[in-house]
Amino acid sequence: MNGAQALLKTLADAGVEVCFTNPGTSEMHFVAALDSEPRMRAVLALFEGVATGAADGYARMAGKPAATLLHLGCGLGNGLANLHNARKGKVPVLNIVGDHATSHVKYDAQLQSDIETVARNVSPAFVRTSQSTVNLSRDALDALTAARGLPGQVATLILPADVSWSEGGVPAAPMPAAAAAAADDATIERIAAVLRSGEKVALLLGGHALREASLMPAARIASQSGAALLAECFPTRMERGAGLPNVERIAYLAELAGVQLAPFKHLVLVDAKSPVSFFAYPGKKSDLVPEGCQVHTLASPAQDAAASLQKLMTVLNAAGTAALLQPAQRPVRPAGRLTAPKVCKAIGHLLPENAILIDEAITSGLMLGVMTAGCPRHDLITLTGGAIGQGLPNAVGAAVACPDRPVVALIGDGTAMYTIQALWSMARENLNVTAVIFNNASYSVLNVELDRVGAAGGGGPKARAQLDLHGPQLNFAQLAQGMGVHAVRASTAEDFCQAFEYAQAHPGPHLIEALVPESLAGAKRRVLPWMLRALPNLPPAVAQAIKRKIAP
Repeated sequence: MNGAQALLKTLADAGVEVCFTNPGTSEMHFVAALDSEPRMRAVLALFEGVATGAADGYARMAGKPAATLLHLGCGLGNGLANLHNARKGKVPVLNIVGDHATSHVKYDAQLQSDIETVARNVSPAFVRTSQSTVNLSRDALDALTAARGLPGQVATLILPADVSWSEGGVPAAPMPAAAAAAADDATIERIAAVLRSGEKVALLLGGHALREASLMPAARIASQSGAALLAECFPTRMERGAGLPNVERIAYLAELAGVQLAPFKHLVLVDAKSPVSFFAYPGKKSDLVPEGCQVHTLASPAQDAAASLQKLMTVLNAAGTAALLQPAQRPVRPAGRLTAPKVCKAIGHLLPENAILIDEAITSGLMLGVMTAGCPRHDLITLTGGAIGQGLPNAVGAAVACPDRPVVALIGDGTAMYTIQALWSMARENLNVTAVIFNNASYSVLNVELDRVGAAGGGGPKARAQLDLHGPQLNFAQLAQGMGVHAVRASTAEDFCQAFEYAQAHPGPHLIEALVPESLAGAKRRVLPWMLRALPNLPPAVAQAIKRKIAP
């Protein structure tokens, strides 16, 4: 075997079944070796950000890493944004990045770059350049071990071309994964004492704590103790719907998150980070934990969240307590002129069983959570790192990981253009994805932020033009058709519902372009900053009501 053939056999033996690729010359021996390993599926992406985002979406749903194949430092750099999202979501991804042959490096050719420095932005714990063909497979297993542990992470293996093409490759046997530990007894007793204190407590769930195995004991603990259940603002993967606990996500707007957290004297983290503001704002706090609230950690991301919650439930004698579960319910079918809230209502009315719902709708998705809370069981994937362009590639990966489940991706028009090439991969692989693009011809969230940050002058014509997508207005239906995806435009709720029902009845990739006005525009947008600034001075009940109105 040459190095590439041994590497592919090693990865397949270790359970890696998919490689999302965007190769170049230095990776040609790896590409040729793909035919030697029938267990490895290769999925081509037309842009590296699609490959990396697809690997992220795959791992979120498969529970194990896929590989990416990227071309040198420039290719890795092109995929960096979605690797950032994977890193923030603690998602296991294995990057294989081709490099020049070791003898060629000294010539500083046009594509020569410092790949390791680029990789450390997203792979802080594991970056390695393989130095020999004989050790390549062991290097790959070390990278996989790093990626698959808790917390999951992005691992980057740099593969020089001569290490790939040289003979003498030796496949390496996979090693068993180390089991994660639950919280120790002392921690369990401390948290139990907090829950017995009679003070207001919230459990903040993130990561694996938002899966059913963790949600059910958390709900029993909450029912017995009176604690609230909260979720991180942007969960990696959240199981939700009828029959599961209804967990309220922390609001994106810091002022609204402050209203949510204000009542609590204790915040217990379960595979979650203590909440902070997404951005800094003049005169506003970045730390969202209210004054006088103590933060406790039940389980860190490196620990077993489900086992920790089970231990806590046992100590509290809460195993027999009935959990408060979300009843089955759907919103009514919408009608009339299409708006973003009506799209969310239509999704709630029509969402199929066991769907994977991907939310990168930005401001257009404000009503999505409340409209889908009682829908049939589904998984929710969100924008963990805030680097837009995640949703369409995530849909590719999720559909590859779960070919028997419908994938519905709700995407803003601005973010769609970052990785629109994902539509081509959906068509090529015939993936069961329905992509909904909200076309409001605006970077709407940035119009909101321009007002919130108090920018000098409030934004004149030149400033506002940077946030406007009119002239020319994008036509996503035509873009999708040009990449082989069935697509329609909808400007009424009736047209949208008909298009969505057609997509669910005909598995395969579909795109519905929803022509909608901005959700936050005009008087709403002008009033919002004033309303947010007023929240701390309002009676708590009034502040809570405003929060529910803006972000239910």
